[in-house]
Amino acid sequence: MLNRLIEDIKDYEGLTRKKAVQHVTRLKESASLAGIPTMLGDDAAILPWEDYYLLFASDGIWWRLGGDPFWAGYCSVLVNVNDIYAMGGVPVAMVNVLSLKEEEAEELLEGIETACQKFAVPMVGGHVHPDAPTSVAVSILGKARKVLTSFDARPGDTVILAIDLEGKQYKTYLNWDSTSMKTTKEVLYRLEALPVIAEKGLATACKDVSNPGILGSLGMLLETSKVGALVDVESIPSPIDITTFVKMYPGYGFILTVNPIHVDEVTQIFRDRDISVSIMGEITTQRKLELHYKEEKGILFDFEKEFICGL
Repeated sequence: MLNRLIEDIKDYEGLTRKKAVQHVTRLKESASLAGIPTMLGDDAAILPWEDYYLLFASDGIWWRLGGDPFWAGYCSVLVNVNDIYAMGGVPVAMVNVLSLKEEEAEELLEGIETACQKFAVPMVGGHVHPDAPTSVAVSILGKARKVLTSFDARPGDTVILAIDLEGKQYKTYLNWDSTSMKTTKEVLYRLEALPVIAEKGLATACKDVSNPGILGSLGMLLETSKVGALVDVESIPSPIDITTFVKMYPGYGFILTVNPIHVDEVTQIFRDRDISVSIMGEITTQRKLELHYKEEKGILFDFEKEFICGL
């Protein structure tokens, strides 16, 4: 089973398409013009601002959702909101770049409006291309008192998966919807766990689970932190087939690395909010993501020989 799972994840387009990220590393030079420390690979850029950090993020929707304009619009907000919370921040406002076909415009905009209400984040501006293929991209501004990054996982840290299992697969997409059926109050209470953890200094690193799925997203965090991990696949909760669930984009899913002395407190913060918490494994010095499943062992990523994003 484990070898099949490893092959399946490594061939999954949600993961392999991340290799294109390597090409944007040349843009890092431009940030030096403003004296801004740029760490490509985080969920959001960090700008010190008075007593806060401003967080900038941007995301375009993978147009596999093009058959469902409402869900594409909804997810364009969801993914950006999760990027800000993953950094320990709270969203402030969003702008967008839209290309709309008339027959899809109403559903797409309804999805955006629904998500803006759900996550209590205003869409304050943007740009429209009236004559290009349908697409949607959103940029978001957030703020944080303390930030969580993808660069600070340390050997010996515990790897924690916090995920909302109270939901269902959205149609046939690899999306685990755990937000659309909840009230704004319920959704925000769950998300606010991340700023609480950041401000208390309880985690060393954090990343939201995105298109590469649970193990692929963990791999991205390991790549930027230049560490490895030993993970027990059986520790990953799965309301459906595990080989499908580990590739899903969950409505609420975050991977944190935590000093063992803080694990109980972090776990309690999430569980108080009805979030499932699993101890996936441990950060190691060896730059490999090693998986265990029952009696089987295997290497998902060997970062001495391969990369996910190439950062």
